[in-house]
Amino acid sequence: MSDPTALTAASTATRATPVAPDVAPATAPSRPVRLGYHGSAEVAARVVRLAGQDETAVRIEPYDIADPFAELRRGAQDVVIVKFALREPDLVTSGVLTHDARAVVVGAAHPLAGRASVSVEELADHDLFDRPGKLPGYVWDEVVPPRTPAGRPLRREHRVSDVPTMMRLVARGAAVHLSLVSIADVAPPGIRVVPVHDLPAAPVALAWCKEREPAAHVADFIAAAEAGAAR
Repeated sequence: MSDPTALTAASTATRATPVAPDVAPATAPSRPVRLGYHGSAEVAARVVRLAGQDETAVRIEPYDIADPFAELRRGAQDVVIVKFALREPDLVTSGVLTHDARAVVVGAAHPLAGRASVSVEELADHDLFDRPGKLPGYVWDEVVPPRTPAGRPLRREHRVSDVPTMMRLVARGAAVHLSLVSIADVAPPGIRVVPVHDLPAAPVALAWCKEREPAAHVADFIAAAEAGAAR
């Protein structure tokens, strides 16, 4: 391919008519991947780094945990961060990309707040939260199991539809929330996030719609994230 800046005055003078420079036309940059997430944006950023992408290539957007796949299914998001395995017949998931360790969210004055870590068995003594909105029940059973490994029932008493309401109840000492370590990124003052040492970390993956083939730039992002996780 010739360089138009290298043309000399003499060579230019030999042309009978102006000729456009021999360069490829500029192309508009492809639109960013619309990546949905809930809770901590840091986990989404971790996945973006695994894919070797920067902030101009991916737009990170929150989704509502009470209806987590609504934006994906209507085409407003290209791919979403999911934790734990899905059994949605219309969705496809990537391989596991990273993990999010387990934790309990408590008020600063709660007896568990000063602990370095707690056992899930101890949480059977406290009221917890039931699943929000349309989040699949089988996913919530992974987040807050009906019973501890020793068989003690976990009391899933409170049902709220958003994180701020949940945090207010926790701050008042009305409940504790069995969750993930990453929720510390969005915890307000007066809240403590304490690791749970005897539950396995949540696998983190990407999900997209089975019947809607991902655009090339989205498919490239998914493949790059899987390759980054495998390194």
